[in-house]
Formats: sequence, structure tokens, C-alpha cells
Amino acid sequence: MHNEAMIAVVDNDESVRMALDSLLRSSGYTVRTYSGAHEFLGSDGPFITSCLICDIQMPQMDGIALYEELATRAIHIPVIFITGNPCAQRPPGNHARTPIAFFPKPFSTEKLLACIEAVLAKPH
Repeated sequence: MHNEAMIAVVDNDESVRMALDSLLRSSGYTVRTYSGAHEFLGSDGPFITSCLICDIQMPQMDGIALYEELATRAIHIPVIFITGNPCAQRPPGNHARTPIAFFPKPFSTEKLLACIEAVLAKPH
């Protein structure tokens, strides 16, 4: 189905990681979860991820800072941000591409899956 598409989930909330992992696996995706930005950056995740679902508000390094760090490393992964606080959104710095979407928690799983499908259908 989507075997070659690897979706990474970066969120410090374990319940959110587990829920997204279950949802995405049941939809046919390969999934890796990370409890924070530094864990993701220190893994092979940035090089094998087809789409990144990332919380904005996390301790140590927030999701936007992670996105900017990936851009400075010339790693351009399509990113879907999720956030419990939509007011926390800020645009990424100039060198980062515009994120694909922002989903406030709780979000529609159907809309999230449709967004992922659209991302993976586009050539990057």
C-alpha cells in the first residue's frame, strides 16, 4: 500500500505518539516515533522520513526550531505540525520551506490522513 513511505511522529506526549502510531500503521504506513526534536535529529530519521508529523510545543527544542534546524542541514522533509495551542504558531525562518499544514489538537484523523496522502502524492 504505502510500504516505502516512512512517517515520523515527534511529540513529547506519549499518548499522542501512541495514538498516531496506531492510526498510521492501521492506514498502511511505516511509522517511527520520537519523544523530542533532539531524539529525531540524533537518529537516521531525518534521512529516511517521507513525511514528518511534529508537535510545536515541546521542551528543549520546539517543533518550529526542529524544522529550522533541518532546513539549515539542507534536509527538506514535508512537515505537518500539530499543536495543543494554535496561538503558539509562528512562521519558520526564511531558509525553511513553508510547512504543509497546522492541525490544532484535537484534529480530524480523516483530514490528517488526507493531508499525508496529498503530501506523498507530490514529487519533492
